[in-house]
Amino acid sequence: MTTDLLRPAILAGAALVLCVAALALFWPGVAMYDTVAQYGQVLAGEYEDWHPPIMAQLWAVLRGSAGGVPPAAPMLLLQMALYWFGLGLIAVTLVRIGKLQGGIAVLLVGVVPLFLGWQGTVLKDAQMLGAMLAAVGIVGWWRLRAARVPFFAWVLVAVLLGYATLVRANAVFATVALGVMLVGPRSWWGRAVMALVGVGIVLAVSPVINHAVLGAGKSGVERTEAIYDLSAIAVRAPGVFTGLTPSEIRTIAARHCVKPYFWDPLGEPDRCGPQVEGLHAYSPGTLYQMLAGAVLRAPGAYLQHRLGHWNSTERWLVGAGAPGALPPVRSQPNDLGLTSPGAAATVWQTIEGWTVDTPLGWPIAFLCCALIGLTVALRRHVGAIRDFALALLVSAVLLETSFLVLSIASDLRYHLWSMVATTVAIVLLVAERALTRRELMVGGVALTLVICSGTAARLVLPRAPATYAAQLL
Repeated sequence: MTTDLLRPAILAGAALVLCVAALALFWPGVAMYDTVAQYGQVLAGEYEDWHPPIMAQLWAVLRGSAGGVPPAAPMLLLQMALYWFGLGLIAVTLVRIGKLQGGIAVLLVGVVPLFLGWQGTVLKDAQMLGAMLAAVGIVGWWRLRAARVPFFAWVLVAVLLGYATLVRANAVFATVALGVMLVGPRSWWGRAVMALVGVGIVLAVSPVINHAVLGAGKSGVERTEAIYDLSAIAVRAPGVFTGLTPSEIRTIAARHCVKPYFWDPLGEPDRCGPQVEGLHAYSPGTLYQMLAGAVLRAPGAYLQHRLGHWNSTERWLVGAGAPGALPPVRSQPNDLGLTSPGAAATVWQTIEGWTVDTPLGWPIAFLCCALIGLTVALRRHVGAIRDFALALLVSAVLLETSFLVLSIASDLRYHLWSMVATTVAIVLLVAERALTRRELMVGGVALTLVICSGTAARLVLPRAPATYAAQLL
């Protein structure tokens, strides 16, 4: 076998070995609170839209065809196989076009402790990441070789991106942007219009699919963003109409229920749930009309609230030790048969713990890298690798910017696609051509400013509450 054939085969084998090793490490999968709730719906055969019904429905199908295995194992196998399939395809293709070091680096991205740790958790975020990586891997198999992607491959990509879109509410900004960059017009105006139309269509169609096609009941989840934002405006600008009474606003403010970290105190019965109960009586459309009016009357209050939350979810200027970053290694206690991985997974989580509160666990650092990568890519001539990296970066940046408007919690897992996509894109750009001294200097200065400011905040600001219960107070 010639070297040209041997090297791709070796990397393909390495991807397979890494996939099997990862499955062994996290078998039979970690079940978080959301996971347990979804599996309960699978067992009952009754679904609601607080958690993605498409994931629960797929779980029911896989569970029925995989008798004798632990309950979470089929979903773990699916998301881990998609994850390594996508990374493996990109790595092998890079080797085929003479970029051996780039191919090896892509596989190393897959074993970054934080990324792999979350992929061992059976969760919608890991399902989204696996599906999107598999989709870009399929496209990359042809595009990175400047070859035409066949129709059957586009069908597979559409299925994978469709699943990713339905499995995570905010995924639409990443999936539509990625699709437009891969198949849309060359002009940026054309791409922008196509993306806006695409996002609008998906937002309109998704509820129909969830309720009419997948049979999910309505949980009221679509009201949470509006309630979170209206409550925040009410506390900062009490005179603005938000649907809350003066007494309710005073209680929400006194109990500190509006938090940058998450919306949860507003949903807890023993915190401020009763105070916002009246808002649940409004239809989602009416709530968002009320929100639009409140934003127009108190834009400063709204911006202060949204920027505060965005800073929190990006984990930038925050106190050290914010929870929600480290993936769990033990399953949520349950009586549904969802068990935990062995001792080796605990060792892996220890390794993750060494990096989770460093810039390797800050979404803002990856966003900075994505913006640097965008400037590098846009300065380069059109080419297969450059265009492919650009698609990943645009998708990552648009997902991160969407959190400025639509986000109610600060869990790190919401940023997994952006973080992985950015890292792979940077590898691709470097594999294509080394960065210039100017690019390294400018990018290094920007990243240093982000890291230094984030580090200073962690040294100066109070340490974040370490538990969910403490975060509520």
